[in-house]
Amino acid sequence: MRLAPRSLFSRLVLVQLSVLIVALLASFAIHMHERGEALSQASGMQAAQRIADIVKLLEPLGAEERRRIVQVFSAPPLTISLGERPFDLGSEGGARAALFGAMLRRFLGEGRPAAVAVKEREGAVLPPMPPMKHGFMGPEAKMHFGAQPGFSFVAQVRLNDGALVTFDSRQPGETAGWPYRLLLSLAVLLVAVLVVSLLAVRWTTRPLKALADAADELGRNIDRAPMPEQGPLEVARAARAFNTMQERLARHMRERAATLAAMSHDLKTPVNRLRLRAELLDDSEVKKKISQDLQEVESMVHATLEFMRGGESAEKAQPIDVTALLESLAADAQDTGGKVAIEGAASSPYVGRPQALKRCLGNLLDNALKYGSAATILVEDAPERLTVRVRDRGPGIPERDLERVFEPFYRLEGSRSRDTGGTGLGLSIARNIAQMHRGTLTLCNLKEGGLEAALTLPRR
Repeated sequence: MRLAPRSLFSRLVLVQLSVLIVALLASFAIHMHERGEALSQASGMQAAQRIADIVKLLEPLGAEERRRIVQVFSAPPLTISLGERPFDLGSEGGARAALFGAMLRRFLGEGRPAAVAVKEREGAVLPPMPPMKHGFMGPEAKMHFGAQPGFSFVAQVRLNDGALVTFDSRQPGETAGWPYRLLLSLAVLLVAVLVVSLLAVRWTTRPLKALADAADELGRNIDRAPMPEQGPLEVARAARAFNTMQERLARHMRERAATLAAMSHDLKTPVNRLRLRAELLDDSEVKKKISQDLQEVESMVHATLEFMRGGESAEKAQPIDVTALLESLAADAQDTGGKVAIEGAASSPYVGRPQALKRCLGNLLDNALKYGSAATILVEDAPERLTVRVRDRGPGIPERDLERVFEPFYRLEGSRSRDTGGTGLGLSIARNIAQMHRGTLTLCNLKEGGLEAALTLPRR
C-alpha cells in the first residue's frame, strides 16, 4: 500500500489509533442509544404521571369547571383538549408507545380505557402559539406543536361520563442534547491511551532501531563496540547473535588480511631476486621489460592488500582542511606534468580520516589525469554535506559500465594495456573509503564530454 506509513513505529501507532477510535465511536453510539432510551422512559413516566393526575382531577368536575381547569393546565409542553373525536393512535410509536401506554395505564388503573401514541415532529421556526379559546386547542395551536422538533406523547383518555380528553405532551428539546461531559471524558481517554501507546510502541521498536544503527555502523567499522545484550529475551538474543556475527566477520577479515600480508611479504624475496638477476642482463630492452613486469606485480599486490583491508586503518577521525588537501594533490600532479584546476573551496574543516581521504581523492585525480588530458576539481560545500567533483576531458565510460567499474579488478577493454597500467582496484578502494565516511561515490558522463566522479560526504 502506497499510503501506508513506511516505518514500523508509524504503522503500529496507526493500527492502535484506528482500533481505539473505532472502539470509542462504538461505545459512544451505544451510550447515546441507551441514553436516549433512558431519557425517553424517564420523560414518558413523568408525562404519564401528570396525565393521570389531571384525569383524576377532571373526573368529578362538571363540563364548565373542566374547561376552566383545562385552560389552566393546558400550556406547553403539555396541551389538553376536550371534545375531540377519537383518534386511532394504537399503531404509532412502536415499542416506545407501548411502554408509555403501560406506564399510563398503571397510573390510571387497569380499568380506564386509553389510547396512546408517540409522534415524531419535524423542526420548524414558527411564531408564538396563539392563546387557547374556551379551554380548547385551536387548529393554530395544534399546528404550532406539530411543527416543533422532537417527539410527543399523545394520549386520549375517556372519563367515566364518556367525555374524551386528549393530551399532547411535547418532550423538551434538551433531552436530545449532546452529552458534552461524556465527549470530554472520551477525549481525555483517547489522549491518555494515545500517549501511552506512543511510549509503548517507541519502547518496543527502540531495540530494532539500535540493531539497524549497529548494522549500519558495522559496514563502516568492523571493530565497533559490541551491542549491549540486555532488554527483553528476544532483543537480548538478537543482540547476542549480532555480536557473534560481528566477531566472526572481524576474525575472518583479520585472517584474510594477515594471509595477504604474509603473501606480500613472501613475494618480496623472489621479486627482489628477479630484479637483481635482471640487472645482470646485457640486453637493456629485456631488462626494461622485466623491471616493468616486476613493478606491476608489486603494485598489484599492494593494491590488492589495500582493497582487502577495506580502507581501514588505525588513524582516528580529525578535522581536515579539504581545500589544502586538494591543493596538495594538485601540486603533486602538476609536478609530474598534469593539469589540474580547482574551483570552489570548503567553508569549514571536514571531520574524517586524513590518509584514507587523501587516498580516495588521489585515486580519483589519478584516473582523471590518466584517461583525460586535464582535470577540474569542483568543491561544493553546504551545512549538510560536502561534495567534491573531479571532472576530466577523456572519452567517458559507457553507461552500462558506470557501476561495473567499481567492481574489484574490473577494467574496460580499452584500458588493458601497459600504457594505462592499473589493477582495477582504484575506484573500488575509493568507494570503500567513501562508504567508511558514510558518503557516496558515483560516476556520470558529462554532456560536453568527459567523466565526472562525485564524492559526497555528509557533515552530520
